[in-house]
Amino acid sequence: MTSPTNLPFPALILNVDDDDGARYAKTRILQVAGFNVIEAANGADALALVQSRTPDLVLLDVKLPDINGLEVCRRIKAAPASATVLVLQTSAALTGRADKVRGLEGGADNYLAAPIGADELVANVNALLRLRHTQAALVESQERFRELAENITDVFWIFSLGDHALQYVSPAYELLWGRTLDTLADDAGSWLSAVHPDDVIRIRNSFDAMFSEQRFDEQYRITLPSGQLRWVHDRGFPVRDAAGEFYRMARITSDITATKEAERALREADLHKDEFIATLAHELRNPLGPIRNAIAIMRQVAPPEIKPLSAAYGVVSRQVDHMAHLINDLLDVARISHGKIALRMAQISVDNILDAALETSAPFIEERGHVLEVSRNHGNAILHGDAIRLAQAVGNLLNNAAKYTPYGGSIKVSTAAGPGSMVSITITDNGIGIPAERTTSIFQMFAQGDTAPDRAQDGLGIGLPLVRQIAELHKGAVRVESRGTGQGSTFTLVLPAEHPVREDSPAENALDGASADASVRKVLIVDDNIDAAEMMAMLLSSYGHEVQTAGDAESTLRIANEFVPDVILLDIGLPGTDGYTIARILRRDPRFHTTTLIALTGYGSARDRERSMEAGFDHHVVKPAQVDQLLSMIGTPEE
Repeated sequence: MTSPTNLPFPALILNVDDDDGARYAKTRILQVAGFNVIEAANGADALALVQSRTPDLVLLDVKLPDINGLEVCRRIKAAPASATVLVLQTSAALTGRADKVRGLEGGADNYLAAPIGADELVANVNALLRLRHTQAALVESQERFRELAENITDVFWIFSLGDHALQYVSPAYELLWGRTLDTLADDAGSWLSAVHPDDVIRIRNSFDAMFSEQRFDEQYRITLPSGQLRWVHDRGFPVRDAAGEFYRMARITSDITATKEAERALREADLHKDEFIATLAHELRNPLGPIRNAIAIMRQVAPPEIKPLSAAYGVVSRQVDHMAHLINDLLDVARISHGKIALRMAQISVDNILDAALETSAPFIEERGHVLEVSRNHGNAILHGDAIRLAQAVGNLLNNAAKYTPYGGSIKVSTAAGPGSMVSITITDNGIGIPAERTTSIFQMFAQGDTAPDRAQDGLGIGLPLVRQIAELHKGAVRVESRGTGQGSTFTLVLPAEHPVREDSPAENALDGASADASVRKVLIVDDNIDAAEMMAMLLSSYGHEVQTAGDAESTLRIANEFVPDVILLDIGLPGTDGYTIARILRRDPRFHTTTLIALTGYGSARDRERSMEAGFDHHVVKPAQVDQLLSMIGTPEE
């Protein structure tokens, strides 16, 4: 005998029959099969028990003394509270085909004609209960889906595969699209009409391709009836049946307006930050130029035997260089991080890079009283890179060694040709060292090690990150080793080498400063900073050049027409008409076609340099300018 062992509950069955013997026999069969059974002998009692006990199934005889079994079945199915109760009708008299059809049409779930075997009865009851359980699970699943779909803020869509028809869309559509579901009922593709005109073609094509490619992942804008724009993220994925066949496509659309607004705000903040840093650097650089020029003038006129004065000049000069170095490092990090730095690639020898870095760092190393030892073992290999940036990287490593080594320490610089055409520049000190846990983070932005015992903390913590970024831009790397606190540090810069340097290679002079020619040039200095203009004029005059100054566009054009200078040092940030505009005006005059125009400014980004070249400048010099650099650009007049 079949038992209901697969059912998740002990089913309750109402056995309705006016024949005591038949009712008893059916009850015993069902009880033995493991069911809970209650009984009724007429239709009225049966309806009352259905209402009070809600059985899972009613075993209902058709012939009852008070109410016909067909009517009892109809009433059970008509009442909302009992509509899902299963009804298995039985009859010993009405056994014809028409009787069975009438019973099933009256709402019965099955119809058995006597005589009914025990196995047949139990099997039919089990089959109906399994069906009821499956239907209940399906209803519960559909209810869970409905609750989920109707209470999430994302829009959930279901499309058929064959005709791409919209089969379901969740109520969130009305909130996100600002349109009623009725509009989709009238035209399932009307959602596309809300897509922004700049996005609609792309989205329509992607949506059409979704059914064949089985994927859809787009971000786009939709326009609400009020004119408000919203950003959405739309994803599609295939739905498969029990056999694993792809037969539907589902979509989920999310509102990402807040995310897009946050991204826009971050971009604007980043832009404002860059503008602020550039402006700050400009304002910081402006006073450094006059100070540097004033020191150069005082050095020329001061008696060399006054040693305290000469020493004071050296201190001021070094501090100006230090300030300029900090400003440049800060801006370089910002440019490299944003991919805005342009490398001037050329062949350059390791010797030239090392010499330039040592020249820059030597005053600081000497000030700290360190012993410097240099060992060159790289042969005559050359690198392909930006000479200034590579010298800057090595200089940062030298300055770092000098800074974190107590007074009177030792710094060793060595170069070597390594495997795979690589060249290494190694800088070793006997300074304060680096704890093991800090060696992995020392190249992160603004990370700073401990301070040498004879120095206060200084710097911005950007020197080593800048070295790492410059090395990576040159397809190289930098690494650090240290035995721990108090054990010194070793930094190694590894760069790819090319071939030996030719004797006549221009790389040999890539970093060499040119000396000023003694020939007299007519120079016009344009700067609204009076101190800067006067100091520069005094400096250039001390080298024998004929100099005049101007502070705005009007005086610049007037003096230029009268003076006809060979060289014009022109500040960009002038009041009213800026330096770019003045340069364009001058270049339109045939008299100034060959005049050397030098942009002298506090703005030094790649875009600033591009704008200078577009305006007609020959050179772009960032304040504070190196005297040798300016004298080299001023040059000599054509014969």
